[in-house]
Amino acid sequence: MSTGLEISSLNLDLGFGNVRQVSSASISAPATGAEQTSFADTLKSAGLDVVNSLKNAEAASVAGIKGDAGPYEVAATMMEAEQNLRMTVAIRDKFIQSYLEISRMQI
Repeated sequence: MSTGLEISSLNLDLGFGNVRQVSSASISAPATGAEQTSFADTLKSAGLDVVNSLKNAEAASVAGIKGDAGPYEVAATMMEAEQNLRMTVAIRDKFIQSYLEISRMQI
């Protein structure tokens, strides 16, 4: 059954400072041993990206105070860090919400 809607390529901005390309081939094909990553590794990588973004924002703000960086660069870096932090908090809230919903289920 076809819905008439096919996605051949999709850009996902996960809010972690990087854009990942997802194609229909990577969605449909199972991952091999070398390409397979665990959920914990993915979360760890995303968390490290957020931490690095916050460190970059702090370094940019210090550079801006010293006069080594322009106001646009400082503002752009700070906005990226803020977006990453908001995304992290939203994901945390969803995890907590899911955990609470599962804990209320009848067994």
